[in-house]
Amino acid sequence: MSSTAAVNLATANVVSRSAPTASDRLSTAGAELLRSKLASEPEIRPDVVARGRALAADPSYPSAQIIGDVARRIVQSPDPSEDLS
Repeated sequence: MSSTAAVNLATANVVSRSAPTASDRLSTAGAELLRSKLASEPEIRPDVVARGRALAADPSYPSAQIIGDVARRIVQSPDPSEDLS
């Protein structure tokens, strides 16, 4: 292939790009709001601890259906020890 053909091929593949739009920009305002909200929450939430204790004391929790669903998902998930990558 001659160098002229290579130049023509290179110029034929030029792609024009439009100017960036607002959707092309990253805003961290939502992350800052989330950080401030999390900072205002107590590290230990008594209502969640109480719910956990109640569920732990309930002999019917988790239900047989939930246990079956979780078991199926575990069995159907890939085995990381067989990962060849």
